[in-house]
Amino acid sequence: MRRTDRLFELIQILRDGRLHRGRDLAERLKVSLRTLYRDMDTLIASGIPVEGERGLGYMMTAPITLPPLNLTLTELEALHLGLAVVNKAADPELQRAAKTLSDKVDAVLPEDRAAPATGWGFAVYPFAEAARGFVHMAPLRAAIRSRRKVDITYTAPDRPESRRRIRPLQMEYWGRVWTLTSWCELSDDFRVFRVDRIRTLDVSFDTFQEEDGKTLADYLESVDRITQTERRPGES
Repeated sequence: MRRTDRLFELIQILRDGRLHRGRDLAERLKVSLRTLYRDMDTLIASGIPVEGERGLGYMMTAPITLPPLNLTLTELEALHLGLAVVNKAADPELQRAAKTLSDKVDAVLPEDRAAPATGWGFAVYPFAEAARGFVHMAPLRAAIRSRRKVDITYTAPDRPESRRRIRPLQMEYWGRVWTLTSWCELSDDFRVFRVDRIRTLDVSFDTFQEEDGKTLADYLESVDRITQTERRPGES
């Protein structure tokens, strides 16, 4: 089971409001106790209403009653762009409503596909950061469809700004933050970029063909390998 599916399954299990031991959850999901603890830390840090600690157990303290939603990536874009605008409104009541609505939607929205190796939370980042990345969404989607290389200027914490040429493979939503999985020609390896940290973006006329070791399938396989190495026999 991929980590994204595992996190969503944890939410479904905890919906009953009962106390669940970490060891029981780990056995049910077929992962190590250490992996289970990391997953629970992610849920708690992301704003999911869960209480508990290692050695005692976990329980959800408030029910999630929002009905299931089937949203496309474009619909999610529109939803969070609208909430970002309202969140900047002068009316404090509307600002609070935008914040609580976002929390409720993000809490029940499963992550899409496999998580990057570094991991991203459900609802860790503020609206302003996501809004900065919206300007790049349309050209990135077009570049992914047409398999065109993209030149970006990227900034990351505690690192100098870098200029890179990448092969964009997919965009994913992680709770107010969008990421771009790519093959980076500068690093000669896969890299996952936060879209809101892309300063400039230019879609080139150079196209790329799928090559062994550089495809989205290769990236997802590498993520699965990392997850598998975390499941050590006999670990408790």
